[in-house]
Amino acid sequence: MLGALKLLLDRIRLFNDAESRRLPALLMASRRAQASVSATLATQVLGALHDLLRGLHAAAPDATAVLARQRPEHLYEGLLAMLMRLVFLLYAEDRGLIPSRDDPASRTFYEANYGVRGLHARLGEDAALHPDTMDERRGAWHQLLVLFRLVHTGDGSGWMRGRGGKLFNPASFPFLQGQDVAGDPIRIPPISDGCVLRILDGLLLLKGERLSYRALDVEQIGSVYETVMGFTAEPAAAASIAIEAGKRNRTPVFVDLPALLAQPGNERGTWLKQATERGKFPPKVEKALAAAKDEAALAAALGEVFDKRGSPDARVWPAGTPLLQPTDERRRTGSHYTPRDLTGPIVRHALEPAFTRISPAATPEDVLSLKVCDPAMGSGAFLVEACRQLGARLVEAWRVHEDKRPVLPPDEDEELHARRLVAQRCLYGVDRNPMAVDLARLSLWLATLARDHEFTFLDHALRCGDSLVGLSRAQVERLDWADQAQPSLFSSFVSARLERAAAARSEIRAAGDDVALFEQERRQALAEKELADLRRAGNAAVAQFFGHGKDKARRTALDQLHEAGLDTTRLWTAIDVAAATLRTEPHPLQPFHWELEFPEVFADPTPGFDAIVGNPPFAGKNTLINGNREHYLPWLQAVHPGAHGNADLVAHFVRRAFALLRPGGCFGLIATNTVGQGDTRDSGLRAVLAAGGTIVRAVRRLPWPGEAAVVVSVVHVVKGTMASPVLDGRQVRRISAYLVEGDLDDSPAQLVANEGKVFVGMYLLGLGFTFDDEAVRRGKPASPVAEMHRLIAKDPRNAERIFPYLGGEEVNTDPHHAHRRWCIDFDDF
Repeated sequence: MLGALKLLLDRIRLFNDAESRRLPALLMASRRAQASVSATLATQVLGALHDLLRGLHAAAPDATAVLARQRPEHLYEGLLAMLMRLVFLLYAEDRGLIPSRDDPASRTFYEANYGVRGLHARLGEDAALHPDTMDERRGAWHQLLVLFRLVHTGDGSGWMRGRGGKLFNPASFPFLQGQDVAGDPIRIPPISDGCVLRILDGLLLLKGERLSYRALDVEQIGSVYETVMGFTAEPAAAASIAIEAGKRNRTPVFVDLPALLAQPGNERGTWLKQATERGKFPPKVEKALAAAKDEAALAAALGEVFDKRGSPDARVWPAGTPLLQPTDERRRTGSHYTPRDLTGPIVRHALEPAFTRISPAATPEDVLSLKVCDPAMGSGAFLVEACRQLGARLVEAWRVHEDKRPVLPPDEDEELHARRLVAQRCLYGVDRNPMAVDLARLSLWLATLARDHEFTFLDHALRCGDSLVGLSRAQVERLDWADQAQPSLFSSFVSARLERAAAARSEIRAAGDDVALFEQERRQALAEKELADLRRAGNAAVAQFFGHGKDKARRTALDQLHEAGLDTTRLWTAIDVAAATLRTEPHPLQPFHWELEFPEVFADPTPGFDAIVGNPPFAGKNTLINGNREHYLPWLQAVHPGAHGNADLVAHFVRRAFALLRPGGCFGLIATNTVGQGDTRDSGLRAVLAAGGTIVRAVRRLPWPGEAAVVVSVVHVVKGTMASPVLDGRQVRRISAYLVEGDLDDSPAQLVANEGKVFVGMYLLGLGFTFDDEAVRRGKPASPVAEMHRLIAKDPRNAERIFPYLGGEEVNTDPHHAHRRWCIDFDDF
């Protein structure tokens, strides 16, 4: 051990060895390898999801087809839950946290009869002995279902502690055990051992080597399974084949062959690229697509780019086959692993003001009173990191205040016990994707997993909804999204319901480690019952905005809702009718009313979160409009006055995060690198600085760790003032909204005196209109200068339409601003 440490840390390794062998380079290589493992595993897990759907359809074709037609979201969610169950078990097995008893006999019995790794080993042996009959053999699926039930309920003797919760509950997804609804007779679908083996291979083998989940961070596991989100289960409309498409051609996208055949031959490549968000096709494929006369020829042409996860051996699936098709947004954006060396500093700097406020002498209760939120939590990477850092701070408080140190359960150490308390009392997360909520819950379960305890109860703190769409408590009381003062319709009604909900939630958060999960679920049900009518009312008011395109029509609809308040029965009928419109396609909307959902956060004398962290989705104007419900952009502009329609979505998360902070609180967000530029800057950072915020830390250009070719910015803003801000690692006097040192936050004023003298210049709309020898040498689609002279010699009148072309390249590189290019200008032809 000492020899290994010397090799790693001595001066030769730090300073004198070859650059590639020094410790910083080795750590960098390790991080790259970690990201590579995540990317490879994510590819395999997505393949396992497709294998699972195919296996289920082969075993129960009629039931699976009905689910794909009638309940596609339920089918897809059940498939994801199956993979989440397996990853939980693999993580628990590799860390020795299952079974609950830790003696050798208990472990041996579990591994031989129940364990997932043991099952994988036995299936591998069977495949070696009977390679041709694995898809006819049965039994592995049955064993997994038995294990899932055992994990959910326990065995009653203490050998296996029941974990409870939705994840392993057989009633959550009854179709996995052959039931139409929970309570029906169980008819386990005969899913083959071959299918189960392929699924487990995807989870456990990496380039032929066994993967240890013990070596993976919780964030890595979460990000891997975040990769399989953003799909829909649907029956194939016609004969279909999966090709490699989407961002960087890494997502299986199914192609409707008859629809492709209906396109003109020379347009098929273009149509297919647009339909699948794929990059270029090889010339051979383009040519074969254009020449194809039937579906078989199209399938053969696409055999060069088929995706083996969706179409093994380039198989074409007939109409009606249940398939997993990525959503438009999933194809465009892909999925990126968010590593700890990115989440760690962001969370640490966001918590600094809170830790400073409570002081090094803080009591354990002071630490547990802190509240941290991720408003777009995804797989929960930032919440897991916040759990670690708050847990470490809680352990420090116990050491300072020995009299307040709790008695630890036998299966927990200080760090684990602290993380369990922090997860229950300090962490909050919101995401509009319900499967992301489940995934974040799983991530925190893994981070707080104890051998002999049920799952940490998190349902009260991890919620589903749109962080940017919702009303304040006062607005719900008035049934209005505007802030102007007017009589309150529901003040006493809201107060009474919210008080009872807050009491139930307070019991959940204060519950000891020994409180049963079912008791926490009972308390949560009481809180939900009190909040249900308040959500209905708030949603109805929001629906009046989204239901109309003009402000006058919106106000008229809202006035009609208010008039119904004179008759209670009529009012609630009108509320239900209005709220129901938000659930219709396309793009159903689930508003999130922050002050109702988390009443304890906003009931303090200093309401708001101590820290907000996260990586909000990247979306420009067109993506924002196309990926959301109609009138979504006008809503954002209505709730964030002064926001521009061209601003990136991150500007609105900046505004929302700032509004949710307590005085002195801090948010730390990853943003597009346009956050300090143009309309996005004006709509986001400029507005929060004008409202009293201070940018305390910023990194303007940060290359995303790993494979993603993305450059981001990281911004920390305090609600209040703070000295000594840090920009790109350097202390400065002040950071402006432009993310530079200085005092200017506003846009430069237009100079009327320059009107008619300064203009934007000409847009060529293509290099094909230019004559540029340098561009020709670089392979650009320009013409050589000699061609210009030839055209003029051929017809001197051509010279009347050819002009010297001066661009930014010349202005920035030539002190004389001399031109070397010419362009064709047809003027008003």
